[in-house]
Formats: sequence, structure tokens, C-alpha cells
Amino acid sequence: MRRCLILLLGLAVVFSPGCARKQEITSLQRKQAANLVSEAQFAMTLREYARAEGLYAQATALCPDTPEYLLSLGAARRRLGNRDGAKAAYEQMLDLAKDHYKHDSKDPQPLLQQVYVLALLGRMDDARAAQERAQKNHPNDPNVRAFIGNRELERMPDSPGFKDVAL
Repeated sequence: MRRCLILLLGLAVVFSPGCARKQEITSLQRKQAANLVSEAQFAMTLREYARAEGLYAQATALCPDTPEYLLSLGAARRRLGNRDGAKAAYEQMLDLAKDHYKHDSKDPQPLLQQVYVLALLGRMDDARAAQERAQKNHPNDPNVRAFIGNRELERMPDSPGFKDVAL
């Protein structure tokens, strides 16, 4: 009886969703995703947004750890008029950027990504707070200094390209 109980507990731990191991992304998957993204970018230039959206979705399925793919997926969905789908992609990108910053707080890029995606989501106060955090935590980083010095956050809402993909 005790063996059965131990076996059942062991199986429960192995097969429970919270304990599942993250599957490593292979270099082949990364190359496939890069090819899909390249094709999707071409489709976007041709304004074939439905085709681009499908390609970006495939790329994010292959490499769910790449925030840029989620950003592009959200933009394609927004251009298709799929606000809910765009919001889901942007929020997933935000979560991923936060996670990346937690794992490597010396790199300011995930913080700048948070600023941008928060602005896309219409959460300007949160975007300003993330920008202040970037300035405080990385005062000497040239990308952060350029972003703040050029007043990028203030200029975003007036940019036509930004307006097309923002919520």
C-alpha cells in the first residue's frame, strides 16, 4: 500500500503542469522562427497582414521567449482590427520582458521594451514609471540616455506608425 502511495505521488509530481520542465528551444527552431519572421516582415510590407499574423504566430510558437516576435504579432493583429488578439500578444510580451529583466537586471533593454509595450497598451503612467526605473537603474547606459534624451515616450503617441498598432 505504501509503495502504491509513493508511486502515485511521484507520478503526480512528474505529470503536474506546474512542475513541467521548460522545453529547450533548439537552434533549428530559432532558425525556423527567424525565417518565418523574415517572411512575415515581407508580408507586412506588402500589407498582407493576415499572412504576416499567421507567420508571426508560428514564430512565437517556436520561440516563445523572444519579445520582438510577440510585439510583431500584436502589431499584425492590430492592423487586422483584432484588438483583443493584439492586447493578448502585447501583454504576453510585457510579461516576458519583465521576466527577462528579473533574470538579468544589468541589461536595460527589457526595461525599455516594457516602456514601449506599456505605451502600446495605453498605460502611459506605468510606461513613465518603467522609464524612471530604467533611468534610475541604468543612468550611464547610452540606450537609456538616448531614449530619455530624445523624449521618445512623449513623442510616441504622435507617431503615425505607433498610432496604427497601439490600443
